[in-house]
Amino acid sequence: MSSKTYINNFINKARKETFSRSIFSNPGKDIPAGIVVFLVALPLCLGIALACGAPLVSGLISGIIGGLVVGCISQSDVSVSGPAASLTAVVLVAIQRLGSFEVFLLALMIGGLIQLLLGILRAGLIADYMPTSIIKGLLAAIGLILVFSQIPYALGVEQESRIVDYSRNYVINPPEVGAFIQSLSPGAVVLSIISLLILVFWDRTFLKNIKLLPSFLFVVILGVALNLFFKFFIPSFYLEGQHLVKIPDIDGVASLLTFPDFSAIGNYQVWTYALTIALIASIASLLAIEAADNLDPHKRRSPPNRELVAQGIGNTLAGLIGGVPITSVIVRSSVNIAAGAETRLSTLVHGTLLLVSVLALSTVINLIPLASLAALLLVVGYKLASIALFKEMYSKGWPQFLPFIITTIAILVTDVLIGVMIGTASSVFFLLRGNFHNPFHIESTKSSKGESIRLELSNEVSFLNKPAIKRTLWNLPKNSSIIIDATFTTYVEDDVIEILHDFQDTFARENGIDVVISGLRDKYGPEPSIAITPEASTKDNVLKTPQDILDFFKEGNQRYVDGNLISRRLRNKELMDFIKEAPLAAVINCIDMREPLNMLMNTGIGDLIPLRAAGNLVGDHLIHSTEVACRKQGAKLILLMGNSKNSFIKEAILSYRQGKDCYLKPLVDPALSSGIFNEDKIMNENIDVLVDEITSWNLSESINRIVHQNPYIADQVSKGKIGLCTAFFHRKIGNIEFSPLLQR
Repeated sequence: MSSKTYINNFINKARKETFSRSIFSNPGKDIPAGIVVFLVALPLCLGIALACGAPLVSGLISGIIGGLVVGCISQSDVSVSGPAASLTAVVLVAIQRLGSFEVFLLALMIGGLIQLLLGILRAGLIADYMPTSIIKGLLAAIGLILVFSQIPYALGVEQESRIVDYSRNYVINPPEVGAFIQSLSPGAVVLSIISLLILVFWDRTFLKNIKLLPSFLFVVILGVALNLFFKFFIPSFYLEGQHLVKIPDIDGVASLLTFPDFSAIGNYQVWTYALTIALIASIASLLAIEAADNLDPHKRRSPPNRELVAQGIGNTLAGLIGGVPITSVIVRSSVNIAAGAETRLSTLVHGTLLLVSVLALSTVINLIPLASLAALLLVVGYKLASIALFKEMYSKGWPQFLPFIITTIAILVTDVLIGVMIGTASSVFFLLRGNFHNPFHIESTKSSKGESIRLELSNEVSFLNKPAIKRTLWNLPKNSSIIIDATFTTYVEDDVIEILHDFQDTFARENGIDVVISGLRDKYGPEPSIAITPEASTKDNVLKTPQDILDFFKEGNQRYVDGNLISRRLRNKELMDFIKEAPLAAVINCIDMREPLNMLMNTGIGDLIPLRAAGNLVGDHLIHSTEVACRKQGAKLILLMGNSKNSFIKEAILSYRQGKDCYLKPLVDPALSSGIFNEDKIMNENIDVLVDEITSWNLSESINRIVHQNPYIADQVSKGKIGLCTAFFHRKIGNIEFSPLLQR
């Protein structure tokens, strides 16, 4: 079985196992988990809507859509979708600038359609190209925005508009201190302080063990109870009116719905915010399902393109009936996993319970103080923009920290889309700077011919690397020597190839520089597939017989011929990690052959035991060493490898033709005396052809000597436990021609 077939079968098996699981396979775990997620999601749906400056019922609508609609379409087993903190800044600013919630709904609907199109076009890989520093900068900015925008609600500030323009009114132009203090509500301040203390110290108390009473829900219930206490015992602290959640009375489902204003379809800002919502929601969802898959005890993989389709349909529907943007949410997903969810049934249960709460519990929900929800969002905001996060990014160095901090500040003083673009530009700068300095590994080597410079190109070399390569080559001293090694390089752009040839053909010749370019192809294109060398797992599960090992070597040599190699520049300790397992084969080749065997067959470190025989003729001691390699170290294949243009045999033949005595004559005497090579053939045949023929004869002779002189190897070969064969390496094309295994 080839490695490609093995990997494809493995992936197909995993895919079937991942998606064939029924949502009703484990209701005993999924239903309780769904209840827990509902209890967490209910206050968060209201809190996110509050942070967005949208009607509070819109958060519940999106929670219901995320649970029932996205939950049905998505194939993620444990991810939970709903309104999320990652989009609050976009919604907050969009509603302000578009002028009404109805116009914003149009932008959301269009954004959902764009998401749906991205999923259909299989654009789920876009998250892989977003730098981590930008994502963390985005989340940190959102965290700070949450904190800024929720402070007035937490303090009960009296103001005409409850929508907070965080970046101007509270960052650049803060309100007057005296007027701000006079507008505070003492009841809201007390509720916020108590709520924050509970949320911060919750995990340090016995309350954390009550699975059906998460801290978020406890804070909301306590807020309602304390406010009722204030009403009867401390009236001056009592919160009412604009300080409470306000969901309209439910006369039917239609009274909950708000529809988009299609008359604004020509407004370019609508399309701008639609694109912003689509991109950020897509990236946030893809990152969230990746995180959820990592938390999943079963390590199942959620298909990203299917997730984009599900999120696109969900956001389109949310825009049509009055919701806020929806993403997969890591907070709810992690709660879902911690509660023991096994399938998507838990997501559907949580969505159903949200729907029931909206239709039957609106009177109770309207008793919730906004200060309690603000406390929740202050904690969420701090977690997104914690001091520990800034320290972590700083510890990673300036190339990570500067794009992170630039993104955070740019979003705060502009908006999300412009801020992310500015942060991405800074990240690209550091990427270009890194490529400028790291297109190759260079070192000085010494040999009998003197000192030379060795320049090994990186795995991929683009036009961005031209300045560094050109500066290095054109600054070489006169009459020096350099080896440019592109053996392990899988892609080199044409511009760089042209520079290397210009250097070799012109500058090097004019300055007496000796140049050797190794492994460089004339043209590079995309590889048809990713070749994977399955190291330990393949050896254990596939390479059990000598034939398996021989097939593995054939595939490895083909990868060498195709130029698809794996570079292994390792230190001593790392080398030791590779030689703990049994080797695959003992390889007997001629001293004339100095090419690295591991490279020629693309094998792992320690897979081969190299043995040497001048002229490929084995003697008693070498045969015994081969037995030790098999009996003691566990090699299952004995490979006798010859090579074309063997210089030892060629010198011996030339001496024979000239009638001279030569110390290399014993390497060809057995072949010449075998009767296969008559005098006319020896004297007149093309020397290179004759050399290869005698090399092949010596390989066959060595096979005969091994099986006739070593009973152990002969017995193991006859039982099929050890394989014995020859191989011939054609130096010009790099191909190895393997013989079938010896049958006895």
